Amino acid sequence: MKRLTLSLALVLPLLVAWPAHAAPAGDGQPAAEKAAKAEAKADEARKAQKAEKAEKARKAQKAQKAQKAETAMETHKTDGASDGAIDFAASVAGAMDRSADPCADFYRYACGSWVDSTPLPSDQPRWTRSFSVIREDNREVVRELLEQAAANPGGGPDAARIGNYYRSCMDTAAIEETGLAPLESTFARIAGVEGGESLMRAAGGMHRLGADTLFGIGVFPDFKDPGTNIGFFVQGGLGMPERDYYVSDDPKKKELMAAYETHVARVLETLGAPAEEAAQRAAGVVAFETELAKASRPAPEMRLVEKLYHKIDRAGLQELTPNLPWDAFFAAAGHPNVTELNVATPEFFEALDAAVQAADAETLRAYLRWQLADNLAAYLPERFVQADFEFFGRELQGQQEIQPRWKRCVSMTENALGEAVGKLYVEKRFAGDSKQVALEMIGDIGGAFERALPQLAWMDDATRARALEKAHAVRDKIGYPDVWRDYSAMTIRPKGFLDNAIAANEFEFDRQARKVGKPVDRKEWGMTPQMVNAYYNPLLNEIAFPAGILQPPFFHRSFPAAMNYGAIGAVIGHELTHGFDDTGRKFDPTGEMREWWEPAVAERFEQQAQCVRDQYSRYEVEPGVAVQGDLTAGENIADIGGLKQSYAAYRSWVERHDEPDPPVPGLTDDQLFFVAYAQVWCSVNSQEYERMQVTTDSHSPARFRVAGAVSNNPAFAQAFACEPGEPMAPKERCTVW
Repeated sequence: MKRLTLSLALVLPLLVAWPAHAAPAGDGQPAAEKAAKAEAKADEARKAQKAEKAEKARKAQKAQKAQKAETAMETHKTDGASDGAIDFAASVAGAMDRSADPCADFYRYACGSWVDSTPLPSDQPRWTRSFSVIREDNREVVRELLEQAAANPGGGPDAARIGNYYRSCMDTAAIEETGLAPLESTFARIAGVEGGESLMRAAGGMHRLGADTLFGIGVFPDFKDPGTNIGFFVQGGLGMPERDYYVSDDPKKKELMAAYETHVARVLETLGAPAEEAAQRAAGVVAFETELAKASRPAPEMRLVEKLYHKIDRAGLQELTPNLPWDAFFAAAGHPNVTELNVATPEFFEALDAAVQAADAETLRAYLRWQLADNLAAYLPERFVQADFEFFGRELQGQQEIQPRWKRCVSMTENALGEAVGKLYVEKRFAGDSKQVALEMIGDIGGAFERALPQLAWMDDATRARALEKAHAVRDKIGYPDVWRDYSAMTIRPKGFLDNAIAANEFEFDRQARKVGKPVDRKEWGMTPQMVNAYYNPLLNEIAFPAGILQPPFFHRSFPAAMNYGAIGAVIGHELTHGFDDTGRKFDPTGEMREWWEPAVAERFEQQAQCVRDQYSRYEVEPGVAVQGDLTAGENIADIGGLKQSYAAYRSWVERHDEPDPPVPGLTDDQLFFVAYAQVWCSVNSQEYERMQVTTDSHSPARFRVAGAVSNNPAFAQAFACEPGEPMAPKERCTVW
């Protein structure tokens, strides 16, 4: 069974890209004047905190460091190519718009020049200064590794698998010649669907080969017994990315739904239906999916994890849906003995049962044909690939061109054999000492979180002690797995891309299904090493930072600490805070879902969290199209808390080390910290993508991630000498962690 993210906020969103808009000039105070004022204020604060002798020593060290900083920057310029470093001072300054007022629009101040000078690539719906740039660089590295593996089949079993997969993906002539032949038996099974048992047999086979139809399934640790895996059944079966498209009165969403129906008809026609019949069947498919959408919970409600737990056995599942023969489904899926289940959204399955009963057989057959072609489109001949791009890429996301074939084949190879590729990537790109620097930062940020707990007025001592216990229990994963995944049961041949794709999908489905009822493997990773991402898993109480994200502009072992703590440090703080956001707080140190907070404290927490929800709900990507504060609350809380903990950790680092960082001209070290954070989110994107994200994503648009986090941080206002009441320094702030 394939792993679903549900709404557990297991990963840091890295697929956001949002342009900055011009902002009012605030009080009109020149940025340079404010910078000078900030430096003076910061200096006064330091003098007040330290004894005169310590202050003199610090100034002497800073004078010595200034000269060394000059030398260090020159070293970056001349030697950077050899050690992976970059001219950080020029890079940071070049992205900024110093004419902007940081207290009015900090995103513009930190990212304005980059936004103005960066066109959106035609094969991307969004582009960020950090994630996108690193991903493209990683993709080039992985491409080289895959091409080497393809050219050298004798490089070992896993190298042969990834080489064969990539080579077969690039062989478009063979793909066209093969056509849909590997799916003939599946289409034949669909042709025999009359309802009930035949429908569930077809659905079971489709799920195993990679086409999630009717509903979603996955494998997770049991919410109440996190040491044991359990099968999760959840609402799904839709072609559009979210149920809101089907039920919204928004005219733009209605236009998209009309275009979607046309797309379904195009695919059915490509599968062989006459044009008139395809249009008729497409209308029936969309109507059927609309019934499923009506029964689906809105995205914000899917974040209420306590309402996603309904443990049930096979007999109970059959009783819930008497007209859906589950024995036929599990047998066709190849796992007839799976019994430990959780039905996350039982009302959806009751409605699915009724919808199947109400639908005619031809509608069900058309729906399954559409779902099969839709889910597997990337592996099919060009006519399917192009149709898929024209709607889901161009129409829905505003992407102007499809990515080159090699980029898509790199991504598909990584999806199929991620850790086999990751092992080669780590050998080539991951510096071992980076892990030690990251571990030091994680320790610093964890310490900052602990030191902040006594300052939270809404907490009581009992809950504070339990929170400390959970923080101490968080496990860290950095770089790559200790034990690599075994792909020996997967057979990948030099030719036959669709067959290879199905083999990889079936391997992963079987791997997941065999976990049900078995102990959780705590060594397993939820991401591949080359992924530019990070995550917190509340069911395992662990944070993970793959090798792919531990590189510039997030991190470099020779960067100033202010930059590392502002960028990757804020990511670390973000993930740690997820353990205590409005979802993570519902899981105890062992990963069990239970209420371990005192009732009055939980109520006060919700009041603080509501402040965050309200603030972000006021952000609009265009008039009338606002961020969903309920949907994005967990990520926003993690952004705000993560930045605070990272800043406190940075100040602790400064206290421990004799010398401050090399400066970026015109910025104090504290200012550099916040600029480094903001520049992670410098982004450009299409308008279509922006609308889609606020509908579907649990993460706020990039510019609001910057504005929301810094405006709730008093240290930011002090660093930039912002006056109370300015946009980035509101008089009332939201304080959760």
